[in-house]
Amino acid sequence: MLHCFYGLVCLSALLAFATFAGAQTDCPVQLNPERVVVRHGGSVTADCSTSVQHQGIGWEASQGAVSMITDKSLITWRVSELTEWDIEPFCFINYKKGDKLHQCLVKLPVTVYKTPDSVSISTVNHSGPMMEGKEYKLQCDVLGVAPVQYLTVKWYKGQTLLNQTTFNDNIKTPVNKTATLLIRPDRADDGAQYKCVAELVLGAEGPSPTESAFNAEVYYKPKYSISTETIFKGDDVLLNCTVKANPAPTYIWDHLKETSSSSVLQSSELSPGNYTCTATNTRGGDSKVFIIKSNDQTTFWAIILSGVAVIVVLIISYLIFKFNSSPNSII
Repeated sequence: MLHCFYGLVCLSALLAFATFAGAQTDCPVQLNPERVVVRHGGSVTADCSTSVQHQGIGWEASQGAVSMITDKSLITWRVSELTEWDIEPFCFINYKKGDKLHQCLVKLPVTVYKTPDSVSISTVNHSGPMMEGKEYKLQCDVLGVAPVQYLTVKWYKGQTLLNQTTFNDNIKTPVNKTATLLIRPDRADDGAQYKCVAELVLGAEGPSPTESAFNAEVYYKPKYSISTETIFKGDDVLLNCTVKANPAPTYIWDHLKETSSSSVLQSSELSPGNYTCTATNTRGGDSKVFIIKSNDQTTFWAIILSGVAVIVVLIISYLIFKFNSSPNSII
């Protein structure tokens, strides 16, 4: 028979006994709750109860040990400020089984956690705006988190999950961890938000995730969706060659032969012809051609077509008249 009182020596004896006897599945005690998730430095309680007659029940733990008692069927392990990272409390009971006195114990699984001191995103070996089409590595640093085996680092772009990293370390005390993500941004990613979310996956009792955000700035050259546009000249002509680019582009109209900050050209004096607008920034350039056609040409062809139609009508009318006036025509 093992008589147990609180203290590390007794805990060692209990562990040796557990090795010898095994954790008995039929040990007549119930734990409530059956597992504990607690913040480092937080408070914790757990009950151990039995429905059988016994000669002693108690808790062994490096913090909050409860001496064996014989006059109660429920005993509570209670710690107001848990500071042990790798604590393993056991509830034990001495009871008769047949004519023999037995002792068994049940371990209470305890997970002690600590949320990160900080979570931050950086770009590895790069600063400033990103260039379209180039590859970059984002790094997420998670500092002072425990236990790392429950840590998952997730990468998001907007609301889309891009990647996630887990860790297999069995270290119970706080550590620093790093996760990386390779990206190749394009023009659609300019202004996109990347997020690194560090989450201790500990169920409903666990803490909320900690995150850090990074807003990407991407440099890309001007690129027109269409290279030409036809406009028929009216009283006033509006040519608009505005295009998205970063940095903001400058514009050159071929007929002006000089740089202009304006992407819009509006005038009633523009002659029919081709006008080229070129947008340029530090990443490159692209051009768009505006073809101005005279409304006079439209009127001219409209007159020609109308004249052809009149001639066709006259010919058809003449043929009908000729046919009806013929002596051999059937009335």
